[in-house]
Amino acid sequence: MPTATALWITAPETASLRPAEVVACAGDVVVRTAFSAISRGTERLVFQGRVPRSEHQRMRAPFQDGSFPFPVKYGYAAVGAVDAGPKEWLGRTVFALYPHQTLFALSPTALIPVPQDVPPERAVLAANMETALNIVWDGGVAPGDRVAVVGAGVVGALAGWLAARIPGTEVTLYDIAPDRAALADRLGCHFALAALDETTGADATGGADCVIHTSASAAGLALSLSLAGAEAAVVEARWYGDRPVPAPLGAAFHAGRLRLISSQVGQLPAMRRPRWTHRRRLTTAMALLRARELDVLFSGETPLTGLATAYRSILNSPMTLCHRVRHDPS
Repeated sequence: MPTATALWITAPETASLRPAEVVACAGDVVVRTAFSAISRGTERLVFQGRVPRSEHQRMRAPFQDGSFPFPVKYGYAAVGAVDAGPKEWLGRTVFALYPHQTLFALSPTALIPVPQDVPPERAVLAANMETALNIVWDGGVAPGDRVAVVGAGVVGALAGWLAARIPGTEVTLYDIAPDRAALADRLGCHFALAALDETTGADATGGADCVIHTSASAAGLALSLSLAGAEAAVVEARWYGDRPVPAPLGAAFHAGRLRLISSQVGQLPAMRRPRWTHRRRLTTAMALLRARELDVLFSGETPLTGLATAYRSILNSPMTLCHRVRHDPS
């Protein structure tokens, strides 16, 4: 097998490209990567060495190499074409939860075929869409609900887009960046500028039936709690790594009988586990990417050859949405 090239995180805020051996077992397919995508929230925590020791095993990516904190090859959004393997797979475009690497071999059971009407450039959003789908399930969003999404990053925007597709819903995206208003409009959502106060907030339209928090900030969590109506669910969808986060559970939190729900894509919601598998969920997420308006979620593209140099600035920029990595042919 030819040698591949992969991105490794080697020390706090340090990345480099390294050669990677590709080993194919009997029945495996070999995929030549066309694009991968940076999942800014999680990859930034890994890049900064902020994965708590208690989570070193749970936070492993499906095909991660190395161990936390460093060195580690981390990522989970790769799209490419099948170069070798069983003949029914040859030439097919597939998605895999694989790190940033030019060539890799996996069992066909680990691959999700990309539909012909989903461009490979957009298919890299599949892992983010899967997370957003899980969040909406955890929130129990129903027709006619008022939904507030605090944090208009990729996952928050996708969760808002999904919620807005449910008949009768009224979805508002809250963000500190005014230019996210155009993004919200493109995705069929209202927009509101988020306040920065960590203890108060107001919902001008009344209590939300469901609040989804994706900003990974104490201010965002405080705003989320303040937006919730009586007995509403507040879904905490972002992971803070090793950082403690104050939560304002005084004031009206108990009187309003709010429910603070954690959502994590590693587990299916309990109500769906008897019928759904992780593969079915990811396949569904891929099918949802047929929508052209989702292209608004891409904020840049970098060739893999320049990724080690650009990685820090991409992860540290608050304006980064989905940053795509283009893999050079070899």
